[in-house]
Amino acid sequence: MLTEKIKELAAAKARVNELEQKIAAERVSELAALPASFGFESVAAFVKAVRAAAGSKPVRRRKARKARKAAGRPKKQQKKTRTRAKITDETRAEVKKLVEAKKTGAEIARALKISLPSVQNIKKALGLVKARA
Repeated sequence: MLTEKIKELAAAKARVNELEQKIAAERVSELAALPASFGFESVAAFVKAVRAAAGSKPVRRRKARKARKAAGRPKKQQKKTRTRAKITDETRAEVKKLVEAKKTGAEIARALKISLPSVQNIKKALGLVKARA
């Protein structure tokens, strides 16, 4: 009894799948014939007419939109991106000297134009940081 129901279900799924494929094929052929049935020579002309009737503008790509906006306005100051700091032996010696001069990590970072984590890493490598208890 159960196997018959399983077979019946499989047959129903096959019929549904077959119907879905037929519908998809018919939809494609009907959509392809749609512009000609309204007297248009091409799909592009048909789409243009539909958009005009709906009152919508054509969809444009984001890059093209940005390019048009940029062409009409003067360029803004572009944000400068930071470059990776080069940590040299001189930098390490300077960090050591400033630590001995009782400067804070933030002051050292600003003076040497490196990041605070870089200062902390240098201090740790030089053994200038006390270990946590």
